[in-house]
Amino acid sequence: MSNLKLTTKNEVEMGKVVIKRKRFTLKSVSEKVIELIFASSGYLILITILSVFLFLLWEGWNALDSTGLKEFLFFEDKVTGVKSSQWNPTSNEEKYSLLPLIAGSFLTSLLATLLASLAGILTGIYLSEIAGTKTREILKPAIEMFSAIPTVALGFIMLVLVATFITDIFNPENRLNALLASVGLSIIVIPIVATLTEDALRSIPEEIRLTSLSLGASRWQTVFYTLIPAASGGISAGILLGFSRAIGETMIVLMTTGNASNLTFNIFSSVRTMTATIGAELGEVAFGTPHYYALFLIGLILFVLTFLINFTADIINRIYRGRNKF
Repeated sequence: MSNLKLTTKNEVEMGKVVIKRKRFTLKSVSEKVIELIFASSGYLILITILSVFLFLLWEGWNALDSTGLKEFLFFEDKVTGVKSSQWNPTSNEEKYSLLPLIAGSFLTSLLATLLASLAGILTGIYLSEIAGTKTREILKPAIEMFSAIPTVALGFIMLVLVATFITDIFNPENRLNALLASVGLSIIVIPIVATLTEDALRSIPEEIRLTSLSLGASRWQTVFYTLIPAASGGISAGILLGFSRAIGETMIVLMTTGNASNLTFNIFSSVRTMTATIGAELGEVAFGTPHYYALFLIGLILFVLTFLINFTADIINRIYRGRNKF
């Protein structure tokens, strides 16, 4: 028994082996409960997303089963045999081509992302490299406030004020057009691009800036030839997330595009997007009809598209962090 000894801490020591008795206290129990709540919240979100995807997949499959994949690409006139791409599910001959909706979504979102990227990257550079501390503390929350503007109010402003301004300058063939929608979408994308650009630039150590300046580079040369390439991964991820935000927006495009299902890439023409189609028609469609299932197929396409965009942005961000371990 000489090798066995009880300590005051309820431990049993035998050679080098120490056996500790677990003591359950109020603190340890509360920590376990909090940990369980956090884990449950994460799994609940995952289950909810999977449930939404499975529901859309089921309804989308019903659309393909009832209408057929070919009908969602082109409509073929039964008399003349002429193929066309139109979305008009309420006509005598129902037309379910998704091509004009997909084209309209990409046209407005890509143009909005382009406009927002130019403004957002320049704003991020200013906040990170030029603005003083007080200016940054005032300007950054003001820029982020754009994300808090109700999109229906923003769409109304576009409809009343900006549409007149664009008409006076460009004299487009349609007052409500893709350009007008893109301008509205760019306003809600700018804060995303600007914030992520600033974060990417500020994550670069100060030593890299000083090294570039000590080698004779000017301040602007340091920004454009050293800092931006080093932060390109974070900036690219911000642009992709902004594009995802633009393609999923509903109210702005519903109010400003003109909602004409034209297969066109003319920014001055009226177009129709996938989100606007769902928002305008889902409340009036009869349950269980081909039109009803077609709207859920559009929702499935949007779900998969935004998931792939966000997944790509996450991969780019991980690669960027892995390469730039300063």
